[in-house]
Amino acid sequence: MLRISQSGGAVRAPRGKRPAPKLDDKQSERDHRELRIDKVGVRNLRFPIQVRDKAHSIQNTVATIGMFVDLPKEFKGTHMSRFIEVLNAHGSVIHVENINEILRAMQTKLHAATSHLEIEFPFFMVKRAPASGGEGVMDYTARFDATACGADIDFVLTVRANVTTLCPCSKAIARYGAHNQRGQVTVAIRMKKSVWIEDLIAMIESSASSELYALLKRQDEKAVTERAYENPVFVEDLVRNVVLQLNAHPQVKWYRVEAENFESIHNHNAYACIEKG
Repeated sequence: MLRISQSGGAVRAPRGKRPAPKLDDKQSERDHRELRIDKVGVRNLRFPIQVRDKAHSIQNTVATIGMFVDLPKEFKGTHMSRFIEVLNAHGSVIHVENINEILRAMQTKLHAATSHLEIEFPFFMVKRAPASGGEGVMDYTARFDATACGADIDFVLTVRANVTTLCPCSKAIARYGAHNQRGQVTVAIRMKKSVWIEDLIAMIESSASSELYALLKRQDEKAVTERAYENPVFVEDLVRNVVLQLNAHPQVKWYRVEAENFESIHNHNAYACIEKG
């Protein structure tokens, strides 16, 4: 629209601000397939995290995160951006103590009966070589799996560590030595009260023929190989040794122990598992 100014010139009249167009909410539309989804959300999200550390009180690391909720059968989809909003609402770093709050916030913000949080991260420890005493940083894998179902919360701590195993059969039948290999042990537990990640690592490493080290000088290699030779274990021995320690721990109420040996002279891996409950 044009109007005439006092000087006789034409100027354009200001226009009123147009309202923003309404955006369709496709996720909230009705779905007619009548199929409930157990878990829907985001996965492979990287985020800073702080965890409890025996040596330094707090350890900063980076986690790979999955966040999920259930979806009732009548809804077409969930709002993925809301998971990120929940995570960012708890600050730039996740603290382990916030896990319950995050689960509750997902239930509320996404109108869900259940919520799930997966947090997997590298956990670091400084270890001294057995003979030289040289220090090196070892990395392990730790994981939290937490689920809120209504008012109830289930929490599972998982720790994975690599070890050395030496074959008892090979040692018994061979004249010149015995084959050994790297093994991987995964321990998952439910707890009455908190259990240190370092304590689970110690259980795993003490159950093998020998633990691994980041730094080994020649005298250390001698010590490690001789220790392994003097302490041969099958993959079956490995899981049983860990379970004996878990059975004696007053705070552990459920566990699953898995061991896998990456065989050095077989074209397959050896595996064993014990689960309680």
